[in-house]
Amino acid sequence: MANKLTHLKELESESVYVLREVAAQFERPAILFSGGKDSIVVTHLAYKAFYPAKIPFPLVHIDTGHNFQETLDYRDALVQKLGVRLIVGSVQESIDTGRVKEEKGYNASRNRLQTTTLLDTIEKYKFDACIGGARRDEEKARAKERFFSHRDEFGQWNPKNQRPELWNIFNGKKNMGEHFRVFPISNWTEMDVWQYIYQEQIELPSIYFTHERRCFFRDGQWLAAEPCMKLKPDEEVVTQRVRCRTIGDISCTGLTLSEAHSLEEIIGEIAATRVTERGGRADDKRSETSMEDRKKEGYF
Repeated sequence: MANKLTHLKELESESVYVLREVAAQFERPAILFSGGKDSIVVTHLAYKAFYPAKIPFPLVHIDTGHNFQETLDYRDALVQKLGVRLIVGSVQESIDTGRVKEEKGYNASRNRLQTTTLLDTIEKYKFDACIGGARRDEEKARAKERFFSHRDEFGQWNPKNQRPELWNIFNGKKNMGEHFRVFPISNWTEMDVWQYIYQEQIELPSIYFTHERRCFFRDGQWLAAEPCMKLKPDEEVVTQRVRCRTIGDISCTGLTLSEAHSLEEIIGEIAATRVTERGGRADDKRSETSMEDRKKEGYF
């Protein structure tokens, strides 16, 4: 299979080039690590880009306090395996210190609150480049991003004022207090990511594969019935065979009914589906421009 998927080698080479450019141009870069498949692939690419040396960037995880335990367990095991530094920004700490106000009600989520915690973490550690796993095929706002995406001194993104990237020449110049978000797998698709994970045999959190979980149905999607979720009177908790297609805060991560127990079965499932990857993310359904609005504020 590896010989047939030559496009994966091209994508890998492009991403490795971007990561090495980050190391060359910036003084304090970091990888934004969510525990999702895309940030895992970016971390794997960084491992390959600088091998046999260790990854020269710390992993930064913004912990909402409402993460899947499987994701946190995977994160800790990966950090120990790679011998990299882990920095955790706590949304709960941001709430406790009055930096943000927690939402209330049935649709409450800590997802948007991550923005303030992320910007505070960037400021605290003086990161000048934050590497993320966003891809242009995910969502219309992310399709507007460059590889090197400039953020002003307030961490904000202006989609109408971006730098050209002709012939893969990246301009990382910035003023004091500004930083960049960098997206090495911008040109990858969801299928590319899964095929690359299969080709490289990259280990993933167990919730990406079919398992039994207590969940409930709301607004056209299944959600995990965890303590942080407030159920409406007419919502019933049932046990279903599900898996996560994309992983985020529990409050906004939709679950997919599935019987995919292996990478091959997941690839087959993705090839046949007509639902987009982020079609199960409740946070994208708050408004027509929800993702772009959040990105302008400093979101991932």
